[in-house]
Amino acid sequence: MHVRRSGTALGVAVLTVLTIPTSAQAAGVACGGGASTGRVSVNGCISAERQWFGDVPYREVTAYIKLHNTGPRAVAVSFEAEKSRNGGPWKKVGNSRTTVGAGQTLGPTAVGSDTEFCDGQKVVVRVHAKAAGGGWSNWSQASTKQCQT
Repeated sequence: MHVRRSGTALGVAVLTVLTIPTSAQAAGVACGGGASTGRVSVNGCISAERQWFGDVPYREVTAYIKLHNTGPRAVAVSFEAEKSRNGGPWKKVGNSRTTVGAGQTLGPTAVGSDTEFCDGQKVVVRVHAKAAGGGWSNWSQASTKQCQT
């Protein structure tokens, strides 16, 4: 029994390390308000990691999703992310699907990313999800004006 608990703890620690950016300049992930699709709650999250192209700073903006299943069974969930710069048109940056176990929280999980100049313009990402057999949730947004969140 002790070996099983140690293995579970080690597995959780490894998964945690894998979901956290590891570079010295890694940006934090900030999450916005929530939405839901059935028994799955959805949060949109964003990071903006600063990079340099010669003397010009830019940011790698990444959209993340955080999912929490409050139901008693695992559920398959499809999701997608879009990005808008300074109130402009929405651009799809990624989509995927996963299974969320009963009572399980997944994420933040990267959905997609795009490159933006560091010019103080507001970048907004939004995500939504659809649980198997259900409809799409409302959009959950997160935003930043900075090169690092």
